[in-house]
Amino acid sequence: MATKITKKDIITLIDGKKYKDIIETVNRMHPFDIAALFEDIPEKYALLLFRIIPKDLAADTFVEMDTEQQELLIGSFSDTELQEVVNELYVDDIVDILEEMPANVVKRILRNANPHIRNTINELLKYPQNSAGSIMTTEFISLRSTMTISDAINQIRKKGLDSETIDTCYVTDNVNHLIGIVTIKTIILSDDSVKISDVMDENVVFVNTNDDRESVANLFLKYDLTVLPVVDTESRLVGIITVDDALDVLQEETTEDIEKMAAITPTHKPYLKNSVFEIWKSRIPWLLFLMISATFTGMIITRFESALRTYVALTAYIPMLMDTGGNAGSQSSVTIIRGISLGEVDFFDTLRVIWKESRVAFMCGITLAIVNFIKLLILDNVGVYVAAVVSFTLVLTVLIAKFVGSTLPIFAKKAGFDPAVMASPFITTIVDALSLLIYFKAAGLLLGV
Repeated sequence: MATKITKKDIITLIDGKKYKDIIETVNRMHPFDIAALFEDIPEKYALLLFRIIPKDLAADTFVEMDTEQQELLIGSFSDTELQEVVNELYVDDIVDILEEMPANVVKRILRNANPHIRNTINELLKYPQNSAGSIMTTEFISLRSTMTISDAINQIRKKGLDSETIDTCYVTDNVNHLIGIVTIKTIILSDDSVKISDVMDENVVFVNTNDDRESVANLFLKYDLTVLPVVDTESRLVGIITVDDALDVLQEETTEDIEKMAAITPTHKPYLKNSVFEIWKSRIPWLLFLMISATFTGMIITRFESALRTYVALTAYIPMLMDTGGNAGSQSSVTIIRGISLGEVDFFDTLRVIWKESRVAFMCGITLAIVNFIKLLILDNVGVYVAAVVSFTLVLTVLIAKFVGSTLPIFAKKAGFDPAVMASPFITTIVDALSLLIYFKAAGLLLGV
């Protein structure tokens, strides 16, 4: 059970100079919960609270804070305090922080990092932002196959404190090529004299530094991993990615996809941290684009204005046809986009996807058309020909919508675009225009307008 303490309680304890009580309290809390205490409290209290917290716990808490709070504290730190914090952090966490900070803060952090950490940070910063190399850490346990279990335990004791995880150790040759893995469980349960080469697993799942980080994160789910080794182009072990970093990537990518699918430019801040102007800026470009593109729909309606005057009843069913088409296309696009992100669908599956979605679309379209035809005749009291036009259009609209919704994301991915961009709003605009063209063409054929 997590210890509960409010921001008001913390301020009261600080005002009363009850620092011992604060230390005892935060020592029973998770760093994430401690970081939450820093939100919305005055700067002087935030800085004092951070200085009271034990050094190792303070570093873990700093990682859990949002970028604004981190920047605020860094601005208040002396160089000595900043150096202490930086030296307590894992390198991958420092890199994550640097990527969100303005240039002047980045320079100050690097200036106060020790030379070894600074060199490692600079190496990691060279990797593309969405690559495996950008989220890996270089702090891991490396063993040699010629070591005995006793040697391995001594190595773990020597290097373990500075390593992000010791659950899995990596076996390399004399030029640092990855040749196997061995778990801490295997090491502990083996005799001291046994060689690492006798107990290591040579079947290693690994990734390259330039692999896409979302694909890498999905490997954790696919192979049920907690840590994943990263090698360079020459198969040398250069780092590891832990499951917490993979979960962060999946959360960020999923949030980004949801925002794109809702026609919002992705942001990396929590909703309540975004200003009204930032939210406006993320939404207005797509709204403008969709508004302008929707004028094609108006142009089509205007072109067939005479037909609508002749059969006024046709006008009443335009919203239903457009909404049904948009919904049908969205169902397909969301399914395919999710399949692409999980690696279940790729470009070579296009024909299989089209064939499957065509059958689904036909079944859905026929079902909707039959129900709609009966409803038009019994409840709306329209003529058979008008009911036929609407129902026939419904079938073709669903067929086209599902074709467009399932293929556009695949082609977008093949062209190097994010498939999520081809989601609901974009597809709905295309389907709206096509459904109207079908509707009026069908009306022309069956009703002679």
